[in-house]
Amino acid sequence: MTYRTVTPRSLIAVGALVLSLAAFATLCVTRPVPLADTLVYRAEGAAVLGGGDPYGIDLYGAGVSGSGAYGSGIYSSGIYGTGTYGTAYPPFAAILFVPTTWLPVGALKVVFVLGNIALLALFVRLSLRLVGRSGAVLAVAAVAAGLWLEPVTRTILLGDIALALACLVLWDLTRPDHALAKGFALGIAAGVTLTPAVFVAYLLLTSRVRQGLTALAALAGTVLLGMLVLPYASGEFWTSQVFETDRTGAAWTAGNQSLHGLLARLLHTPEPAAVWAVAALLTAVCGLWAARRAAVRAGSESWGILLTAATALLVTPVSWSHEWVWCVPLLAALLAERRFRAAALAGAVWTARSFWAVPYEGEPALRLAWWQQPLISPYALCALALLTLTAWHLRAHRNDAPGVTGPPSRLPGPRGGAGPGRSAAGRQDAGVAGYAENHE
Repeated sequence: MTYRTVTPRSLIAVGALVLSLAAFATLCVTRPVPLADTLVYRAEGAAVLGGGDPYGIDLYGAGVSGSGAYGSGIYSSGIYGTGTYGTAYPPFAAILFVPTTWLPVGALKVVFVLGNIALLALFVRLSLRLVGRSGAVLAVAAVAAGLWLEPVTRTILLGDIALALACLVLWDLTRPDHALAKGFALGIAAGVTLTPAVFVAYLLLTSRVRQGLTALAALAGTVLLGMLVLPYASGEFWTSQVFETDRTGAAWTAGNQSLHGLLARLLHTPEPAAVWAVAALLTAVCGLWAARRAAVRAGSESWGILLTAATALLVTPVSWSHEWVWCVPLLAALLAERRFRAAALAGAVWTARSFWAVPYEGEPALRLAWWQQPLISPYALCALALLTLTAWHLRAHRNDAPGVTGPPSRLPGPRGGAGPGRSAAGRQDAGVAGYAENHE
């Protein structure tokens, strides 16, 4: 028996990917793509080898990248404001960046561009696994479209590690709970940048204590390694630099799509201080409550993970636009649930680059009118809307019996999402059948 391996769908998907990659290559050739973040990582690695201070170098200055790390044109420094900024990564990350010094700058840039495109393909694969979908044609088409989501495009053009960290976290969380050392990769990711640590709270709140403690142990290990290799830098970071949220740029510029940036622009103040602290605390509590309820009560592990990701990106003081690569699994979840209008709206939000339509650089970003706020803070507002609508829906279904294996009707999540104790991909059919059986 022979099987048909080439279909019109597969040809269209491959053609779309080839065209998308060709267009992206053209963009890289015709516009300056200095991969500023890659140069930052290289400077940190060089500081470790040279016994220097990773927090004392002008990582975004002319000394790192010639005429300026971000170059000029549409991907210039404007989106991050002006001035000289340093790194915000813990010392453990600087140790990991040492291998970036082994290659010439030109070769390193090629490695990061191609590597991030490969990581996008992996992230798409993991996103499909999260929502219980599979298929090479679907994955190829998703990569072709995903290249043009603003967070993904910017991650590649900056040479950032956002996709690598997201893959590390999502790979770990989509493994079965009995998998060996589940939580370890999550802890390593949190050791590179602290934002993924919110997922540790998610594991603990969903009664996966062993996995949560494993993540905490891995995180503690990264801190200890940093202290052993870079004792002075570690002391400086954990006692001082970790609290300086403006080291990588002004928090009110359009690039910061966190709750902190949203409130700074909305209140026309560079430091919303107490207002942000209260709002962040409420968002963290409500977001994690919704995530726990989605995973434990509604049995949708996929939406538990997505709500936690949205919460983490909102409450951290600085969430640059390229860190919102979690829009990829969000779109996968919406499409898996056949919520095409919601998926189209979300896709438009993360593709439109609306913050380019308003003043986004320096103090003008603090003087925008109320009607311009949705344009300059699209990701934060979309995430807040997601948390609010999901929390309202989950509260409306609070009488659903615990232990139901599928989400209640119209829960904004893929049917049959995995609950705690099983992988996200392993409960699609059982979830729908279980829910129907429990509600006859």
